[in-house]
Amino acid sequence: MIVGILKEIKLEENRVCMTPAGVEVMKMNGHKVLVEKKAGIGGGFTDEAYIAAGAELIESPKEVYERSDMVMHVKEPLPSEYGLLRKGQIIFTYLHLAADEVLTRAMIKSGCIGIAYETIQKADRSLPLLTPMSEVAGRMAIQEGAKYLEMHHGGQGVLLGGVPGVDPATVVVIGGGVVGTNAAKMACGLGAKVYLLDSNLDRLRYLSDVMPANCFTLMSTPATIRKLIKEAHLVIGAVLIPGAKAPRLVTNDMIREMKKGSVLVDVAIDQGG
Repeated sequence: MIVGILKEIKLEENRVCMTPAGVEVMKMNGHKVLVEKKAGIGGGFTDEAYIAAGAELIESPKEVYERSDMVMHVKEPLPSEYGLLRKGQIIFTYLHLAADEVLTRAMIKSGCIGIAYETIQKADRSLPLLTPMSEVAGRMAIQEGAKYLEMHHGGQGVLLGGVPGVDPATVVVIGGGVVGTNAAKMACGLGAKVYLLDSNLDRLRYLSDVMPANCFTLMSTPATIRKLIKEAHLVIGAVLIPGAKAPRLVTNDMIREMKKGSVLVDVAIDQGG
C-alpha cells in the first residue's frame, strides 16, 4: 500500500500523524510512505529524519492525494482538500463527523473511505487512538483553566490549591471518562476541591475508590450541575459518546449563574459540545 502523510493545515495544529519511527515500521511491513514536505516540523521532526527512515518527500498535498492509496492526517480534511478526495481512497484521521455535516456530505460525494481515529475500538470497547489524546486534553484543560483564572486573563485571581487560611478553588468536572479522570487528577494534585460527575454508577464507584480524598464523585443530573456550577471557579466539560454528537449538558441559563471571572473549558467542543 502507498501511504501518504499530510502536513496539517488547520490553524495552530502542530501535530503530525506519523513519526519517522512509524515510517520505518511501515517500510518493514512492505508499505511505501510518501511524506509531504515539512509535515513534521511542528512536532520537531525534520524532513531529513523522514528520508532517513525510508520515506519519499513530496512537495504538495495534491501529489500526496493523487499517489496514495491511503492518506493520513491528524485533523479532518478542510474545504480546500474536499476536491482532492477520490473514490475508494482511504482517509484515516480524526473526523468528528457527528458535528460536521458539510464535511460528511463532501466525503460521501467523493466516494472515499473514511476511517475515524476516534471510533476505532478494541474488543473491550476501549478507544486506543483517542485515549492518548484524551489523557493530554484532560490534563491540559486544568492547566488552561488555571491560567485563565488569573486576573490578567479576566479571571478571579483564584489559585486552584488556595493557600493557608484561604479556601482552594472549586472545580467541577462533568464526565468521568479518560478526559474527566485526568482532569480531576490534575486538579486534585494542585489541591483544588473537585467534584467529578458521571451518569454511570459503576464508574462512580470505581472512581470513588481510586481518586484522592479531595475528589467527590456525584451522579450527573441537570439539578446537580445547576447547583454546582454556581459554586464553581472552573468547570470542565468532558463528555464523549463515541461516534455521536456530544450532549449539551450546561445550558446558557446555567452559564449566566456562574461566578464572574469563573472559567469553562469544554474539551468536547469539536464533537458538538
